[in-house]
Amino acid sequence: MIAESNSKERAPEPRGARLRLGLSGKLLLLTILFVMVAEVLIYVPSISNFRLMWLSDRLASARTAALVLDAAPDGSIPQALTQELLGSVGALAVAMKMGTTRRLLAASDVPVEVDRHVDMREVGVLDSIDDAFDTLFAGDGRIIRVVGDAPHGGDFLELIMREQPLRQAMLKYSRNILLVSLLVSAIAGALVYTSLLLLFVRPMRRLTARMVAFAENPEDPSRIVAPSGRNDEIGVAERELGTMQRELSQTLHGKSRLAALGLAVSKINHDLRNLLASAQLLSDRIAGIADPTARRLAPRLMAALDRAIAYCEHTLAYGRAQELPPQRRRVDVLQLVQEVHQTLVLDRGVPIGWVPAIERGLTVDADPDQLFRVLLNLAKNGIEALEARAPNLPERDQIRIVGRREGAVVVLQVADTGPGLPERARQHLFEPFQGAGRRGGTGLGLAIAAELVRAHGGEIRLVEGTIGATFRIVIPDRPVALDERRAERASA
Repeated sequence: MIAESNSKERAPEPRGARLRLGLSGKLLLLTILFVMVAEVLIYVPSISNFRLMWLSDRLASARTAALVLDAAPDGSIPQALTQELLGSVGALAVAMKMGTTRRLLAASDVPVEVDRHVDMREVGVLDSIDDAFDTLFAGDGRIIRVVGDAPHGGDFLELIMREQPLRQAMLKYSRNILLVSLLVSAIAGALVYTSLLLLFVRPMRRLTARMVAFAENPEDPSRIVAPSGRNDEIGVAERELGTMQRELSQTLHGKSRLAALGLAVSKINHDLRNLLASAQLLSDRIAGIADPTARRLAPRLMAALDRAIAYCEHTLAYGRAQELPPQRRRVDVLQLVQEVHQTLVLDRGVPIGWVPAIERGLTVDADPDQLFRVLLNLAKNGIEALEARAPNLPERDQIRIVGRREGAVVVLQVADTGPGLPERARQHLFEPFQGAGRRGGTGLGLAIAAELVRAHGGEIRLVEGTIGATFRIVIPDRPVALDERRAERASA
């Protein structure tokens, strides 16, 4: 019933929600993005280093050619060999400076005009990166002058060359880097995605699916998350979520039973009141009979019927969301305990002892009907526990009620000499439908007693280390004005 209402109240998902990228898709995109960013960060210095190495190779070739050209007498090297040396270097001209002399070792017949100067002797990291991208984005046809160290102690060696071969080599290197980057990104992305999918995404997807299934029917125990046995954070989340769902399922189950009970009580309340009213009329007629037994039992019967009718007016305990506030007044505790005893009829052949130990003249500031229900529920539970080990002996099987005043509070103890409460009942002692100590019990008696005691500002608890089950009730007096207390004493 609760699950159906939850499903009806849940807002429908928009159509676009199913088309949104899931966790696994986002993970894949982020993995590819981060790998590509890493490849770009690697590419920037690598393309700069490639350009420097390419130019260094050309300078090394130029140094070799310079040694040959410098060693030959002037004009002894044929023009064809000079052009071949320049072709091997990839230069248009090679020159070397020694001291104050600057010598042109070889040059082509094509006149050139230098567009850019590159000094390989002092190269900064940022400058080399800037020069590399300048070369990549420059058009073809530029002429550059490259300066490097000269052989044989020369000041420097310079060569004039076209930039196009360098740019073509850098573009080819970039394409290779791009292909390798895509391959590495695909492999790394697949490995990272698969690893994270198995370690995180799939367990989270399973956990989410179980949460959605549980939300559709929280009272179905089969929908509770089953821990996978992992020892990491996901395993902790599974265990904690399973515990929370289990507690919530039990709570909702109890609420459903309470709702069903309230509905049932509401249905029978009207007819039950009519029947009790008829029984009350019959008890009035019994009171007029001259039989001594009838006269002795009639007041008890009428008192029980009056109390039952009052209970029906209040919709019988848990048929309501909460109890009515207590109508407190001074109540004689011994007289109230005797009424409980008479209601339970322990003196009519039931072999269970009743041992009251009430302080003389003890009164409690409480609602008499509510405190009667508290004592009746506790004593009735004790009797049922004792009857479970029949045959009973009054000397062994007893209900003991102790009452005394401790300053501004009244302490009552209801104890039995039975087998005590099982551990399962102790864990949920004052919860409805959870704290039943016997088969077939509902656990409502203790829950009702606890609610009524708390309504008086008191407390109720199970006393440990006693024979059977002993419940301690503490009811504090209300703070009253002195004139009200004087009026009470005067009326007494």
